[in-house]
Amino acid sequence: MLKQHRELSMSIRRTIENNEEAGIRPSKTYQSFVAAARGHRELNFIEKDVRNYIMREVHNVSEQEDAKEFGKSRAAFEYFGDVISFDTTYNTNK
Repeated sequence: MLKQHRELSMSIRRTIENNEEAGIRPSKTYQSFVAAARGHRELNFIEKDVRNYIMREVHNVSEQEDAKEFGKSRAAFEYFGDVISFDTTYNTNK
């Protein structure tokens, strides 16, 4: 299948996003689409398209949310003038 003929429909995208949020691996997500379509030939995308969508769109949203949280932290610092930090690595190497 040529790359320009491959596409992910809106419902496929939502399913990928939901499965990623639930912790379902991309290969299992793709296999569920294959099973529903009764074969690879019936799909107009490949497993690599699922992985690319996750990397490009789903993880990009996470980065944007992180940026918002950082902005909130920055605003709180400017308002209060203090920072609290937790060392999550303390006492992990015994």
